[in-house]
Amino acid sequence: MAADLITLRDHLSGLLAGKLVSVQDKLDELTVVVKAADLLPVMSVLRDADKLRFEQMIDLCGVDYSEYGDGAWQGKRFAVVYHLLSITYNRRLRVRVFAEEDGFPVLPTVVDIWSCANWYEREAFDLFGIVFTGHPDLRRLLTDYGFVGNPFRKDFPLSGHVEMKYDPAQQRVVYQPVSIEPREVTPRIVRDELYGSVRG
Repeated sequence: MAADLITLRDHLSGLLAGKLVSVQDKLDELTVVVKAADLLPVMSVLRDADKLRFEQMIDLCGVDYSEYGDGAWQGKRFAVVYHLLSITYNRRLRVRVFAEEDGFPVLPTVVDIWSCANWYEREAFDLFGIVFTGHPDLRRLLTDYGFVGNPFRKDFPLSGHVEMKYDPAQQRVVYQPVSIEPREVTPRIVRDELYGSVRG
């Protein structure tokens, strides 16, 4: 582990003792896991502590772990991953927090800590169904207001639930049940005996 990561790990352990579920070093990046109940105090320390100074949240994304590891995952289903940047120390940190309930995932908003989280949280709400309590305007961002379900969940059907098309008789866009037949796409196979040969 690089000296800078060792220093960061020591600072995290010292300032957030008892609030970190785990700290992992992988591919020269640190990932910390925190409990949902500790999310806001931890994020405030990460932003404000003189030894950390993670002034920017550069990304936030939802994750559905239901099929992770070919179904071997035993933990909570939904998580939110935050990517933080310290301009002061030129460091990055990944923070992962799992929603306590799989059926209705809820986490507190971090909009009051980093205002840029607004649209990122709306995206995670829209695509994964993760609710952010305290968000000032939590509504769909990418899908239609009448959209059913959350398309990035692993159990969402690939063809969706409904399709829309323009109906010339009604002169408007209408929704109807999906008419696409489910099918399995088989990838093209390159056979060794034909590999590299020129057909003419």
